[in-house]
Amino acid sequence: QVQLVESGGGLVQAGGSLSLSCAASGRTFSSNAMGWFRRAPGKEREFVAALSWSGSHTLYADSVKGRFTISRDNAKNTVYLQMNSLKVEDTAVYYCAGRYNLDPGTSIPNYDYWGQGTQVTVSS
Repeated sequence: QVQLVESGGGLVQAGGSLSLSCAASGRTFSSNAMGWFRRAPGKEREFVAALSWSGSHTLYADSVKGRFTISRDNAKNTVYLQMNSLKVEDTAVYYCAGRYNLDPGTSIPNYDYWGQGTQVTVSS
């Protein structure tokens, strides 16, 4: 079983940037697609971004396209989410997730294991 630990969350002003990291343990990481999801206060968890095992295929939610970038370093067993031009509505708990599949998905059931989440708060 792969375990995930997110880091990098915090408080930032609107227009600022944050970089999230997700460190994975387990030998299957490099062959797993990975994704980021978030849950804002009072809302359901939603898809943010995902990428294939090689990083060559990426998917983004329309709300973050052009502002967020997902990437991975298989040598370090880590996936990243660079968040720029942050908005107040990006405030949420951000979760890293992985699936035992080469290709990314956008739905929660697509993913097999999850991290505990990291809080991102964007102030106005």
